[in-house]
Amino acid sequence: MLDTNMKQQLQAYLEKVTQPIELKASLGDGDKSRELAELLEEISGLSDKITLATDGTAKRQPSFAINRPGEDTGVVFAGIPLGHEFTSLVLALLQVGGHPPRASEETLEQIRALDGEMVFETYFSLSCQNCPDVVQALNLMAINNPGIRHEAIDGAVYKAEVDELEIMSVPSVYLNGEPFDQGRMSLEQILGKVDTGAAEREAAKLNDKAAFDTLMIGGGPAGASAAIYAARKGISTGLIAERFGGQVVDTLGIENFISVTKTEGPKLVTAMEEHVKDYDVDIMNLQRAVKLTPAENEGGLHEVTFESGATLQSKTLVLGTGARWREMNVPGEAEYRNKGVAYCPHCDGPLFKGKHVAVIGGGNSGVEAAIDLAGIVGHVTLFEFMDEMRADAVLQKKLKSMDNVDIILNAQTTEVTGDGSRANGLTYKDRTTDEDHHVALEGIFVQIGLVPNTEWLKDSPVELSPHGEIITNDKGMTSVPGIFAAGDVTTVPYKQIIIAMGEGANAALGAFDFIIRN
Repeated sequence: MLDTNMKQQLQAYLEKVTQPIELKASLGDGDKSRELAELLEEISGLSDKITLATDGTAKRQPSFAINRPGEDTGVVFAGIPLGHEFTSLVLALLQVGGHPPRASEETLEQIRALDGEMVFETYFSLSCQNCPDVVQALNLMAINNPGIRHEAIDGAVYKAEVDELEIMSVPSVYLNGEPFDQGRMSLEQILGKVDTGAAEREAAKLNDKAAFDTLMIGGGPAGASAAIYAARKGISTGLIAERFGGQVVDTLGIENFISVTKTEGPKLVTAMEEHVKDYDVDIMNLQRAVKLTPAENEGGLHEVTFESGATLQSKTLVLGTGARWREMNVPGEAEYRNKGVAYCPHCDGPLFKGKHVAVIGGGNSGVEAAIDLAGIVGHVTLFEFMDEMRADAVLQKKLKSMDNVDIILNAQTTEVTGDGSRANGLTYKDRTTDEDHHVALEGIFVQIGLVPNTEWLKDSPVELSPHGEIITNDKGMTSVPGIFAAGDVTTVPYKQIIIAMGEGANAALGAFDFIIRN
């Protein structure tokens, strides 16, 4: 199951194990059970601290638990955790085996303090880059609280369950048999949902903080870069975000970040966060800004209010709230979100294997999505609003060479249709004839660009463009003295990671210059 390189890497990690581990497998007679047995035998053979036991008591077969001898840790994998989930397997082995997790002691204490019995089940796909964060967070909670159990379930192996539950987006998490949430979630976000007093406690902590010299609103590439540049100037620096990493977290392949030939969004975000933490930056997560109150004069303090009720003050601000996927805003889209309507082809594509799906949008992201999906699903129909696709020529050529792809131009989507439980097609208008058409589909992937996250600024004096983007000058300053902006939320013409980082640095230097001159 594991090639030589993976075995060597795993063996090196397992040297960090300090406590004995028991792998308890429940196996059936099928090919997947034989594959899992082979994998577990290979793992147990790499460390004298790991033993393998087999029984047939688990509800799901093949599956295996990672326990300490005589202790049920509550960590179970149903299926074969390779692909993106191999890291989740490695971390579970290390943590059960006594290696300390990277979570702070404060977070671990919060986990240990949770009351009640909680049984989590996560349905994942091996190709989903969003799933490991959720699996790893819930495994950590189970390992550190005896009242919590977590079973990570490969949706491809347990497809009958996926179909019965009508799961059309991963990760899909259930708590005590009831739907809990879908999509990427951090450990902090999960704890925020199950620990009902967490938001109030965090708001109180934020309200007690002293004013910053500069405060970054947003934790994407622009905010991270700005925080580093500001902290290097020796001024008090804070970074507050709804989630660190922003949209980059959901990006799979990155091949245009200079000096790095190829990486993935989650890896880049991890590196960014580690870099920011090398400096004296106060990082605050899970906070959505809802109101900006500018300083009354150039020497005063700007105030930002957050959804939690917390407020922070700072001499200068760098707004880097980024952008989000644009929605079609047609009837049925919201109703069938995660029930056939999806926005991440890499995550959810495998759930539509052999089926007919649509991609909305003929730009680079849409054409790339159609190419990826064509290798998984039965058929792809791409709908483009204009009379030609806007994607790079090389991508268009590749797409047109695929025999299970149709392209419909001049198509205005007007409705997503469904049967009440899941989407079953879409209606579009041919813009050349004004005729309406309906196409039967089992999945719809929306890839039509970005919307700046500036709704919270609508009543502020910060000047916005007609498209809702923040207007800045050559130093990154907005129309309000002392308030700067950077990245995809601004009028910068090219929405690229490397450009956002450069703009973040520019805004931070502009903020520092503003401070020393005022």
